[in-house]
This record gives sequence, C-alpha cells and structure tokens, in this order.
Amino acid sequence: MADKKVNIGIAGLAFGKEFLAVYKEHPFVGEIAICTRNAATLQQIGDEFEIPERLRFTNYDDMVASEELDAIHIVTPIAEHVPQTLKALNAGKHAACTVPMATTLADIRAIIEAKQKSGKNYMMMETSLFTREYLYVKNMKDTGELGRIQYIKGDHMQNMALDGWGDYWKGFPPFLYGTHVLGPILDLVGTRAKSVRCLGSGRLSQDKAENYGCPYAVETATFRLENSDVVAEAHRCLFETIRQVRECFDVYGDKKSFEWEPTVDEGHTIFFGIDDFEKFEAPDTGDLLPEEIKKFTQRQTIKDPNQPSFIQGSGHGGSHPHLCHEFIMSIVEERAPYVDVFKSADITAAGICAQESAMKDGEEVLVPDFRNEYK
Repeated sequence: MADKKVNIGIAGLAFGKEFLAVYKEHPFVGEIAICTRNAATLQQIGDEFEIPERLRFTNYDDMVASEELDAIHIVTPIAEHVPQTLKALNAGKHAACTVPMATTLADIRAIIEAKQKSGKNYMMMETSLFTREYLYVKNMKDTGELGRIQYIKGDHMQNMALDGWGDYWKGFPPFLYGTHVLGPILDLVGTRAKSVRCLGSGRLSQDKAENYGCPYAVETATFRLENSDVVAEAHRCLFETIRQVRECFDVYGDKKSFEWEPTVDEGHTIFFGIDDFEKFEAPDTGDLLPEEIKKFTQRQTIKDPNQPSFIQGSGHGGSHPHLCHEFIMSIVEERAPYVDVFKSADITAAGICAQESAMKDGEEVLVPDFRNEYK
C-alpha cells in the first residue's frame, strides 16, 4: 500500500482550490489535474500549484477521458453535480462530489446505479461529518459518554446576502441543500430517516420565490428515524432571515448533552447535570491525519479567506483535509468511504423529502430505503 498513489482531477477552482492545496501535499496522491472553464484562472492556479500543462483542462469531458486519472473530485455548481458525477463513474473513475449529491430522488438512484455498475467509489464530501465539533461529539457518543440519545436537532441558518454566490442560489429551496444539518443528525443516531413532516414559515420576496416556486424563508422539518425512538428536528433558511450563519447540531442524552455555541467563537456547552455545565472549544483534529496535511485543519491555511463559504462558515471546522484523506484512503485501501453512496443518498433524500413535505403544507412524506432497494 505504501507505494500506491492516486491520480486525481479537480473540477471547479473557486472553492475547489482549497482541496487542491490538500491533495498537493497528501502522501498518497500522485498526479493532479485541474479543470475550470476560465482559461486565465486555469493558468494562474496551474502555475501556482505547479500543475503540468497536460493536466490542465477547460473541458470537463476531456479531463474525465484522461487515462492518467483514477479519481475525480467535483466542486462545481449544484446543477453540474449529477451529470459530472455520472460521467466520472461511467468513465471508470472514483467520484467525490461536494454537496448536495442530487436534488431529485431519480438522480440519486441514477448515481447509485452508476456506482454499482462501475465498481468505483462514490463519496459525497459532507463537511459537517468531519468538523472538529462533530468528531468530538461522535467520540462522546461512541464511548458511551452521552448515554442514551433522547433527542437531537440541528440548524443551518444562513443568509446568502454576500456577493460571490451564483445567481442560481437566489430562492433555492432550503432543504434541497439540507445535508449540512441532516448529516450529523442521522449519523450520530446511526440510522436513516423513515419519514418527514416539514412546514414553511415566512415569505421570500417575489424575485427569489419565483425562481424555484418555493415561497418560504424558513423551513422546519421533523423526522421519524428508522429503528429508533428518537425524533429529530432540523431548521433551514437561505435568505431574508437575519442571523449569523449557524451550521450546527444539539444532542441530548441521559448522561450528558451537547449544545453548539450560539455565535462563532462563543464556546460550546457540555451539560453533565441539571445545573452543571462547562463551556469548551472543540480540540483540533490534525493529529488524526498524516503529518503532511494536518496543518490544513487550521483556519490560517485557507487559500482564499474572502470565499463566501469561509466568511460564513468559519473554515468548515477543519474538515477539508479529513474529507480528502478519507476519499483517497478509501481508494488506496480498496474499501467504501465513510460517506459512501448509500449514506450520501440517505442524507440527501431526507432533505429532498422534507422539501416535498413543505410544499405539501406539512404532509408526511416517506423517505426511500435505498439499501433495501438495491440489495
């Protein structure tokens, strides 16, 4: 295994530049290709990271066709996720893709089928499952420190009023981009959503509401979970609701409970008695990574601090090197990644079904069981 290197192509060089920096120093990455439609950006970033000319592409299809590459990491706008993922898998490449996996159940099924046919890995690159906060609380759960989970909830409250977001975001239905809040909820309980009821609140201005036909400023979903007596709740907004961004979860156990900090850098809270609690900052997770890339858990390693995702997301909790490492090592070790095609599907479908429920005024919607469908 020590001699095995993965050659990877990165599609999308705005947000994708952050992952390029990690792959460049990963001990199990060999050649790196880059792809963006903007020739000037391609040249600038290619020179900065010393990418060979033959591995610089302005056409995605040309990059996917390269016989040098083993894997593709897709970091492009949402509408490109499904077609680019399918092209990568159908070309016999391992595929990683930024969230969401898809925005329809039919497209989720298409990716599952392409992954199964190709025999290659698929991983949705869900940042929330690799943040320092999530890894800390997951360890509390795995070691029994939380005890029996009684209730779990999460928020992804975001007002995308900053410049830098593409026009396609305007009025985007909140739970079609629900993976940041749904990932931790489902993964901590260790299950999938069976059904959901979701209600919309407030109203967007007409110029946003008409883009996708979704009028709601905020949506609140309640999930019944498979093989669990826990009910989960999630809140989502994207526009015209004022607060600092909050990608978070709270979990309540019968031994201890965890609550996310109300505002950035205020400090999280662990409750261990009715009136007993302590504030803390989740520890850095660099020591879980190879020496070469552990520095990338730190905010100061961000290449573009003006990228809206970082201004609003505080560097995604140090998750980026963990995502890259998990995807690469799943290929090297010939195993499924932690966020495999079915976990990706479960998380994404829960949001799609929540959005459907909101548009049906809270009607209960069943969430597909993809593992059972494709067993």
